[in-house]
Amino acid sequence: MNKYLIPIIAIAIVGSVSAFAISPYFTESSIDEALPTGAVVQPMMEETMMEKMTPVSYSGTFIGVGDGIHDAQGDAYTIPLEDGSDVLRLENFQSTNGPDLYVYLATDDDASEFINLGELKANKGNQNYEIPDDADLTKYNKVLIWCQAFSVLFGSAELS
Repeated sequence: MNKYLIPIIAIAIVGSVSAFAISPYFTESSIDEALPTGAVVQPMMEETMMEKMTPVSYSGTFIGVGDGIHDAQGDAYTIPLEDGSDVLRLENFQSTNGPDLYVYLATDDDASEFINLGELKANKGNQNYEIPDDADLTKYNKVLIWCQAFSVLFGSAELS
């Protein structure tokens, strides 16, 4: 009986670790955050009515890496807030799921220089991320969906 105990424990450990690593690929999560409170809103005149619109400082569209496994789609744009700060908004966003996904502002698709905005809140939906006040968006003009655990890009959007 003892000669079977060690292989059974090893199989249980390997199975648990594998399930943990693979499970994000099978779980979907969605979010639908509203526009951030304090978003600067400007009137927009139409012929018969006055509407309001939220101005956008920078915008871009996600492009997946094209490897058939890692993908990101949707729009990214920055929204100025009344307090002078900015928020990154992902809208109509969708990505393949993976472990340890984060949102970066970066100088390139390799994340050689980046600002970490935090964990991806969900792999589908509209979501907001605070941009640090000292972030230079002319330098950090790429939004990356990045897997920290494996240093893998899922998709990027160039802000212009």
